[in-house]
Amino acid sequence: MATSLLDAHLANLAAALLPYRECERLLSRWGETLARRLAGGGRLLVAGNGGSAAEAQHLTAELVGKLRDDRQPLSAIALHAESSAVTAIANDYGYDEVFARQVRAHGRDGDILLLLSTSGASRNLLTAARAGREAGLLCWAFTGPAPNPLAEACHEALAVASPDSQVVQELHLVSSHVLCEYVDQELPAALAAVAGAPVDEPIPPGRVRAGVEVVLDGGAGQQVQARG
Repeated sequence: MATSLLDAHLANLAAALLPYRECERLLSRWGETLARRLAGGGRLLVAGNGGSAAEAQHLTAELVGKLRDDRQPLSAIALHAESSAVTAIANDYGYDEVFARQVRAHGRDGDILLLLSTSGASRNLLTAARAGREAGLLCWAFTGPAPNPLAEACHEALAVASPDSQVVQELHLVSSHVLCEYVDQELPAALAAVAGAPVDEPIPPGRVRAGVEVVLDGGAGQQVQARG
């Protein structure tokens, strides 16, 4: 019997999940770094094209709003969502500059720039990465298989090892959710550090659930809360 479209898609997704589990430590470290930067007054800038633009805007919504539990809003901007700025910049400077010019406008030394691309070859994202590094931003990328130009242009990249762009985007969404889970876990300690306040005893680690189950180790991944 011929394989159904659903079976074929799920087979591709399943094939990508095993290597994807190796991304857990990277997402944990990124979450801790992002929590510290945002708690200290920094900002996350995010951009992508097409479906990756939708993924990027999903991520910023989780940070400005909330993922699960209520907390203070965090500064995150999806650059492609500024439709008037995007069209004006594209008209006056060319489409390769639509994100880079906004990075120069909004980005500050110590902010974080996250760029999403299944191909890792979008010229407007490569231009944005160069602008980000020149402005002193920490540049990250979600991409498809490495090596690719965007992964090389950024300081670090999470590269999904799948030739199927749909699977890549689906695991980018998982990555966004897990990244936000780690931000929320690390934020109380980051806020306490900024305020110079002590923190409570660590809470035993739980499980991060966002499409793929990731089990935190019992050491550096433990959660702490700031005293009220």
